[in-house]
Amino acid sequence: MRKRIVLKLFLLTSGLCLFILAAIYIGQTIFFERFYAEKKVNQLTEAVDLFKEDYQNHDDDEAVQLEQEFYRENNAWITVLDENGNPKGMDDYYLELDGAFFISDTHGELTRYTDKSIKIPIYYIINPDDLIDIDNYLADYQAVEVHSIEKDSALYPYRIFWDAKQAEDPIAVPFELQQLNAYSFWENEQLFVKRDKAGRDANSIIYGRIKDIHLPDETMNYYATLSNQLFIERLKQFQADLILDEKRINETELLDFEQDGITYKLLVSPETDSNGDTIYYFTMASLQPVNEAVQMVEEYYIYIILFSVILIFLAAFYYSKGIAKPLLTINDTAKRMANLDFTERITVKSKDEIGELSNNINFLSDTVQSHINQLQQDVEKERKLEKTRKDFIAGVSHELKTPLSIMKGCLAILHDGVAVQKREHYFEAMENEVNRMDRLIADMLELAKYESGTYKLEMLPFYIDDLIQTVYNQLVLKASGKQVQVKINLDGAEVVANMHRIEQVITNFLTNAIRHTPNEGVIVLSTVNEVDQVKITVENEGSHIPEDQLDKIWDRFYQGDKTQRSEEGTGLGLAIAKNILTLHGVEYGVFNTAKGVCFYFYLNKNN
Repeated sequence: MRKRIVLKLFLLTSGLCLFILAAIYIGQTIFFERFYAEKKVNQLTEAVDLFKEDYQNHDDDEAVQLEQEFYRENNAWITVLDENGNPKGMDDYYLELDGAFFISDTHGELTRYTDKSIKIPIYYIINPDDLIDIDNYLADYQAVEVHSIEKDSALYPYRIFWDAKQAEDPIAVPFELQQLNAYSFWENEQLFVKRDKAGRDANSIIYGRIKDIHLPDETMNYYATLSNQLFIERLKQFQADLILDEKRINETELLDFEQDGITYKLLVSPETDSNGDTIYYFTMASLQPVNEAVQMVEEYYIYIILFSVILIFLAAFYYSKGIAKPLLTINDTAKRMANLDFTERITVKSKDEIGELSNNINFLSDTVQSHINQLQQDVEKERKLEKTRKDFIAGVSHELKTPLSIMKGCLAILHDGVAVQKREHYFEAMENEVNRMDRLIADMLELAKYESGTYKLEMLPFYIDDLIQTVYNQLVLKASGKQVQVKINLDGAEVVANMHRIEQVITNFLTNAIRHTPNEGVIVLSTVNEVDQVKITVENEGSHIPEDQLDKIWDRFYQGDKTQRSEEGTGLGLAIAKNILTLHGVEYGVFNTAKGVCFYFYLNKNN
């Protein structure tokens, strides 16, 4: 049993812990990345909403600063685009030409010429790395060829070619550029590829001389939105979709893409500005920290699982033994109880259900032991009762046999006519024996009534000193006949009891005292007031009662000297007195004094 319960608890505990550990591991590896990503998206969405509120309260010149703050706080890039995908607040990011030729992309014919300055936006053309060599472009190149898409009077360049040729005649520039074999270029690859896949040619090819290149403040380049090449590529692709597909977004879109093993989230949220024009909040966030965290968690769990498994087995083993120990103790105690050994106590002191079970078993053990003890006492009492019954039958037989024998002898004498002159004497003897049997039967009936358990006494208040004086007056002549002196020391008090039954008790005590007091002896009848009770004592001079018989004198037909036979008593007086006092629920008793014997009992005062 010991091994079974420990093994079961060990397997159950370790299995449960391993299941929880496996569930945590699966949740971390499978759901953690998704949870982390969703959490990141929710935080990003909330941050974009706050950015929108701030943006509406600032002008375009302050937008770049807001975008930088957004990047620093959320580690994500954001910019605001117009309806054609151009970043807001980037008007100073362009290539300025000192006049330009516009050539048809289909026939190669000159469509128009302007000698005014023309601005070509280059924020989707120039790469951040090219900003380092921008001064070289200005020094080495003077002429450019711009391939662009023209839409709604706006130019969207997708390729710019550079040439160092110095031409005196501006009209000849295009033809001379076309004859060059080597030149460099900047390119918007997204717009170029999408235009090529759509089978569309450039709306126009622009030739001109460089007048200047306008760039944002160099101190802002590092934090500027357009400094991230991947973000620029996504902006280019978004603008290509707007220009060539005429795609329009009416609600927020969340897009995923992966680059170099890193997952990114794109959040495009359309809004309307104060002028009623459509603008787009374009946001990109990297989930690389999520991937790194997941990878770290997976590597970390290899070690934590090994450590946890060892810890689980150790903890499960000691936990199983700890739980099983009190149960085993309870089991051992229960086995002892089954063998009627109730001496073992369970010492479990915990306040949980096991502790409560231990207390209940201890209580059960005490209760069963108490009932067994009570049963043993009842059995012993029954033995004594049986012995008493036998003694009672023997006593009754003896008590009835003697008067019957006397009466039988007297009748025989009268019948034979012997001693006719003593006829009256024999009749008187038979009458005394009949009266004795009558008293015996009456006392037996009275005693049976008290011992039935159904008899109730009526309790009323009375003065005990008056009652004792009455009993004394009734027995004073009897005491005088033996020249016995009765001293009365009464302390008046009102008690609550059954006066007639208490009178019977006092009469019995005083009668016995007179009977057992030698001639010219002294009897002291007294009452003593205590707090709530009155003590009544009857003390007489005379022979002591043997100590081993002090408790037996209350039994039926008890006689200290079996050779003597009382002329007046039935042997039931003290048994009747005991039952009367028991029904009153008071203390009573007898003890030997220096000169004799003292009977006493208590009565409750009428407070």
